[in-house]
Amino acid sequence: MSLVPFDDRDGELWMDGKFVPWREAKLHVLSHGLHYASAVFEGERSYNGKVFKSRQHTERLHRSAEIVGYQIPFSVDELEKAKTELVRRTGFKNCYVRAIAWRGSEMMGVSAQNNTIHVAIAAWEWPSYFSPNLLANGIRLKWAKYRRPAPDTAPTAAKASGLYQICTISKHEAERDGFQDAMMLDYRGLLAEATGANVFLVQNGELHTPTPDCFLNGLTRQTVIELAQRRQIKVVERAIQPEELGKTDEVFLVGSAAEVTPVGQIGDYKFTPGPMTKLMREDYLKEVGAA
Repeated sequence: MSLVPFDDRDGELWMDGKFVPWREAKLHVLSHGLHYASAVFEGERSYNGKVFKSRQHTERLHRSAEIVGYQIPFSVDELEKAKTELVRRTGFKNCYVRAIAWRGSEMMGVSAQNNTIHVAIAAWEWPSYFSPNLLANGIRLKWAKYRRPAPDTAPTAAKASGLYQICTISKHEAERDGFQDAMMLDYRGLLAEATGANVFLVQNGELHTPTPDCFLNGLTRQTVIELAQRRQIKVVERAIQPEELGKTDEVFLVGSAAEVTPVGQIGDYKFTPGPMTKLMREDYLKEVGAA
């Protein structure tokens, strides 16, 4: 299947306060964000023309920028207006939305205090992350080589581009070996997350999920916890040793892109997607307006 490159598409996107033709949305090769990963971003989904938890995503974009040391030159309200209008202009019923902010090219070096902060928002059609067959049987995950860093060694509370380098490396290695994703441990050797999604374990009818103290407490993660609590399903946030997978009945991943994705294997541990995973997936799709 031939891929349509992201720099050569029809349509338009929002960039630095105005809508521009898609192919004209460019930045210089000496942009600080490219060389020093000084970018923050959000991944969101729009269902039936409405971005799920849109404002929370935009507020997090602002917080991420502050954590990495700059302010976004557009307010939350301005970005929300731009996002809504962009989705309307695309005409897509359902789509993925990517907002990103980065340091520009006035200064090139570790220090870039005078660089302009740029912001862009794009939207494109992106169906389910995985095929129906994988969603039925569960995706397979390999153990990642790299670990999630400690919060005193990296800005782990920010959705910053630099933190995803080890995710790309890990996912590429997993795919080369026939897996769909990789499961990451944290700096202590505890279960953390997949390369772009949080993880839930089903044990004795309860949901157990790692405490997000060195990785993002995802908005989809928070939503799934809320949905479980509505059904009076006990949710336990705690430190989880990887060997606990041996006594786990079901595993699923959650994220804006992944939504709720069943897991069939992590390393040598195998699982069968069961009723809890199915229930959480159905509840989530209803919550976002996709069901």
